[in-house]
Amino acid sequence: KCRTGPLDIVFVIDSSRSVRPFEFETMRRFMIDIIGNLDIGPNTTRVGVIQYSSQVQNIFSLKTFFTRADMEKAINNIIPLAQGTMTGLAIQYAMNVAFSTQEGARPLHKKIPRIAIIVTDGRPQDRVTEVATQARNAGIEIYAVGIQRADMNSLRAMASPPLEEHVFLVESFELIQQFGKQFQDKLCGVDMCVEHEHGCQHSCISTPGSFYCECDPGYRLNMDRKTCSPIDACADGRHGCQHQCVSVRGSYSCRCRAGYYLSQNKRSCTMIDYCSFGNHSCQHECVSIPNGHYCRCRSGFTLQPDSKSCRATDLCNGVDHGCEFKCVSTDGSYHCVCPEGQQLHADGKTCSKCGAGHVDLVMVIDGSKSVRPQNFELVKQFVNRIVDLLEVSPHGTRVGLVQYSSRVRTEFPLNKYHSADEIKKAVMDVEYMEKGTMTGLALKHMVEHSFSELEGARPLSHNIPRIGLVFTDGRSQDDITEWAKRAKESGIVMFAVGVGKAVEEELRAIASEPVEQHFSYSADFTTMTHLVENFSLNICPEESKGETEVRSPCECEALVQFQTNTVAILQSLTEKNILWACSLAQMTARLEDLEKQIANRK
Repeated sequence: KCRTGPLDIVFVIDSSRSVRPFEFETMRRFMIDIIGNLDIGPNTTRVGVIQYSSQVQNIFSLKTFFTRADMEKAINNIIPLAQGTMTGLAIQYAMNVAFSTQEGARPLHKKIPRIAIIVTDGRPQDRVTEVATQARNAGIEIYAVGIQRADMNSLRAMASPPLEEHVFLVESFELIQQFGKQFQDKLCGVDMCVEHEHGCQHSCISTPGSFYCECDPGYRLNMDRKTCSPIDACADGRHGCQHQCVSVRGSYSCRCRAGYYLSQNKRSCTMIDYCSFGNHSCQHECVSIPNGHYCRCRSGFTLQPDSKSCRATDLCNGVDHGCEFKCVSTDGSYHCVCPEGQQLHADGKTCSKCGAGHVDLVMVIDGSKSVRPQNFELVKQFVNRIVDLLEVSPHGTRVGLVQYSSRVRTEFPLNKYHSADEIKKAVMDVEYMEKGTMTGLALKHMVEHSFSELEGARPLSHNIPRIGLVFTDGRSQDDITEWAKRAKESGIVMFAVGVGKAVEEELRAIASEPVEQHFSYSADFTTMTHLVENFSLNICPEESKGETEVRSPCECEALVQFQTNTVAILQSLTEKNILWACSLAQMTARLEDLEKQIANRK
């Protein structure tokens, strides 16, 4: 048997009409004899058979059978095609299909010889030179066996070099069986790795009449085709290691620098978080660095000699704080305070009497469809009359405006305008929103955004009163309880003004304590006279009783002044509405009188 190593062999058999039936039987015997002496198996030699005439037929592929018995049975069942002689077409099929990995051929990189044995008795009816060259260039070793009437030139055009070892001409079909034995010896030959001094450093692989050297995994064959060198898998730069690449016998592994560990992707590195071990003992903050950690103090603190504990830095003694009255140090910061009865200016340093009545005022007006455009204009007038009586400036009173319906829109924040004229113009430019009444959503927006320092509210430490005035004409379509409570808990003094279908229960929930002094209601927009009576000037109780909040004198005075001004505006608007109503009544009476006069004349 042939023991030179694994082979992929495909028989390409001519079954044209010129091959008589008894002659085709000798070709069957030729194939069976050669297969009978090969070491057949999936990991040794694989065999496939195709026949051709005017067309090509696959009898069985390289992956179909792995026993001689199955192959012999399939060969004995071949029915000759008995048509033309398209040898070039058969070579094309062998190259593209029979020797493809899909049909069972081993990949080229495994260096298993691919051998095509073409047996024909005549001259090809198509061109073979070009396609045979392509097949040989594709790594297929072609043996051309001609019988009786075969054309020698065609055989030579098909066969691999050297031609004397790959071209055979048998005089008759009767002699092909004897030739088969000789061809078997030629195909198998001797084990060149055993019989000769091959010189391979690692492995020698025998092939028919030759051999080649192979290297162990992780090594590559040198230019002398015998010796081997380790493959540096890191050298091509495609390893993707973040820190270091280490070659290991044809492969590689990634390694991280000290202080880092290899991530799950086995390529990137992550710094070791030494602080997460929990033994750093830092009083404030632990900061991880490669190979260790260090302690850090929060702003305003100094790290002590033990490199772990922190002590507050008295910024009042270490900086030019500029406080007019007194500087108070806090953890990592400081602030200025004023004597009782005086108020800290917006500059956060100087003090003044609180007679100016400066506040941060945000008015939240209902823009739902129930208000209607003409009434919405009255609301805007109400807003502007309040603005007229305020000392608007960056360091005085600041005003913001929010409109709501089904959604909430900041018309302008507290820090947008710095004069009353700017604010009044912006108010008149406000467009009516219409749609629903989401009062709860509006309160949430006011608490979270409108009174934020980002939108111009001054810090609570400045003792500038924060006032929220909610104007609505109907029942809220969402819950107002939570955000009304949060508004008051955050230090906002809440006033609630209801008109028309406004719900008294909701107004009371919005208003600050004492509730009776912080909410008002009117049946419609033209009869708001009694709103004036509901605004009380006594909003700063002298004593703390129950949960009533005791306010500073400055804050109380500012709130009193704001409430006084608001009452005056409501009174003015009410008087104007009454005059307008009277004038309308007089005009109506005058028209009725004219109609009567005309009727009498007729």
